[in-house]
Amino acid sequence: MTAAPPVLLVVDDDRDIRTLLADHLEQHGFRTLKAADGRAAKAALEAGPVDLVVLDLNLPDEDGLSLCRAIRATSRTPVIMLTARGDPIDRIVGLEMGADDYMAKPFEPRELVARIRTVLRRARPEAEPVQGRCAQFAGWSLDVAARSLTAPDGRVAPLSGADFDLLHALVRNGGRPLSRERIRALSTVADADDRAVDLRVSRLRQKLGDDAKNPVLIRTVRSLGYMLSGPVTWRA
Repeated sequence: MTAAPPVLLVVDDDRDIRTLLADHLEQHGFRTLKAADGRAAKAALEAGPVDLVVLDLNLPDEDGLSLCRAIRATSRTPVIMLTARGDPIDRIVGLEMGADDYMAKPFEPRELVARIRTVLRRARPEAEPVQGRCAQFAGWSLDVAARSLTAPDGRVAPLSGADFDLLHALVRNGGRPLSRERIRALSTVADADDRAVDLRVSRLRQKLGDDAKNPVLIRTVRSLGYMLSGPVTWRA
């Protein structure tokens, strides 16, 4: 039985760009839904399963950053931001809001397709080797197969795909420093600079309740990178 093609939601206020982008993605085997603003995007997400959102930041009714934050607050649906804003700080803010990748306009459509496929591979549980194991550390539980994080009090902490990839890497390397270069290699954002990496770690610390000034769980190892402190226990 052939697997159903991934469903992509294209959110852009420019009708021509929205249509051309959807047509291009469909030519590469994806199914697409289209939305011209934040309200229509939310309605599409509520109506049925969406595998990935391609999100423009300049929307008429709601800033794309706030829409990304709203998506991330309720789901792990991957988000790739598209924007004419080329300033590095905009990319950093986008990543902080939970985006899995960020591309500045104008962009090469073939590169967008490649990035979409990469993000989908990382986001889908079947893309990970099925280990059937959970990593437990400091009362937290990271379910590798389900790509979910459970807090010591039993609540499920929301993680973007990028957050999961970073935490999974830190857990696998528990007790050993992970360099910024290695973090970039694990990231879907190929052009992430050191500042973007530091902010991604800062965001993960916040989700873990780690003190930004005196972190306990994710330590900064000078000249080396970042390291998860304490023992990690794996269970089936």
